[in-house]
Amino acid sequence: MKHFTTLALVWAFSTLSAAAQTAPSLISPEIREDHSVTFRLRAPQSQNVALRGQWDKAQVTMTLDADKVWTLTVPKIPPGVWEYSFIVDGLTMIDPLNPAQKPQRKPTASILHIPGTPPNVWDFQNVPHGTVHQHDYLSKALGTQRSAWVYTPPGYEADSTTKYPLLVLQHGSGDRHEAWVVHGKAHWIFDNLTAAGKAKPMVVLMLDGHPMGQIPREMAEKRAESLQAFKNELLQDGLPLVESHYRVSAEREQRAIAGLSMGGWQSLSTGMTNLDRFAWIGSFSGAVDENEIKPALDDTAGTNAKLKLLWIACGEKDFLLERNNLLITTLKARGVSHEWRLTPGDHSWPVWRDYLAEFVPKLFR
Repeated sequence: MKHFTTLALVWAFSTLSAAAQTAPSLISPEIREDHSVTFRLRAPQSQNVALRGQWDKAQVTMTLDADKVWTLTVPKIPPGVWEYSFIVDGLTMIDPLNPAQKPQRKPTASILHIPGTPPNVWDFQNVPHGTVHQHDYLSKALGTQRSAWVYTPPGYEADSTTKYPLLVLQHGSGDRHEAWVVHGKAHWIFDNLTAAGKAKPMVVLMLDGHPMGQIPREMAEKRAESLQAFKNELLQDGLPLVESHYRVSAEREQRAIAGLSMGGWQSLSTGMTNLDRFAWIGSFSGAVDENEIKPALDDTAGTNAKLKLLWIACGEKDFLLERNNLLITTLKARGVSHEWRLTPGDHSWPVWRDYLAEFVPKLFR
């Protein structure tokens, strides 16, 4: 009986192995030269599967083929870095065949990257490239393990004397600190702008902007507490970490802080209340309450003397446009120097990549 069982197991394993080898391998997404893209998902028990892509935001039903694979081909998707998700019987999920996932607090989106011809500023190009470093540390401010990523520019390792300017670059509420690199392609934006002579080489610190976890917008008191915790971590942990590991200038005029959405709020609130540390501030679709930056508003002359650049941008269809308009009205009324960019677009990464590419060349000039 024992011998029979062994033979049966060997036969079963051999059969499964042969089936696995002969079964067609699935590719998703499959990108063709004409920029048509086929998406696939093996979910034979599901009743309804759809695709939602950021390129047009439409939810399109997929078709179950003879191999029990849900399939959809989308023609001529424009070049860009796009988010997309499958909606499977009402559940929004990533594409399990695609390892490129948007870094989110609750992952639901995969990444489709179609390079442009000629390449876009966020596409990989044949230029010198910098390095992205990962740091795990015990936060003195929070008393817990935390993580941060740091970008160093091309040639940094070969140059042992130059001290570089520092940009603190923050992500949005639904994302994590890896998002500016993995999804925003910020490292390639810096590489390409530097190679073209449009931006100064700089070190970039990207902190986890959720010191207390993701907090809903309606929990105002908790969000204020989280904002203060972010400031404490940045000043007590983030900046000392960069200063101890990298050659960065200690001069205030060589320090900038910027971010998107929640990161824009953090940058405005932190930068405008720490002008002894930051001279350059950028907000991409962010917003801040007037009382959070009241000292800077009340001392217009002092603020303008310290600010090298206060750069604020928002899309015409962004849900935070009204709050941005209120902030711009206040800055104008108080006489605070700033640059305001109202652009096409909504609250999304295709807009923010453009903002970063426009903002970075202005820094440290």
